[in-house]
Amino acid sequence: MHQINPRKLRLSKWTSLSPQKKEKHFIVTELLYDDQENVIECVIEAVLTHQEYTLSWHDLKSAEHWQQGWH
Repeated sequence: MHQINPRKLRLSKWTSLSPQKKEKHFIVTELLYDDQENVIECVIEAVLTHQEYTLSWHDLKSAEHWQQGWH
């Protein structure tokens, strides 16, 4: 499990360990907050296709699915 500071996620780079549609490398482009200013979700963009996906920032902690940085 990765140690992640949700406040430093913006513009961080991630590699999917189970790529689909040849989308392997992603960058966090936006953070979504709740009413108490806590990060609840993040928007990631595929580098190759520029397709955007929204997911819980906690999903990036899964070492089975995500690796920090581009590998």
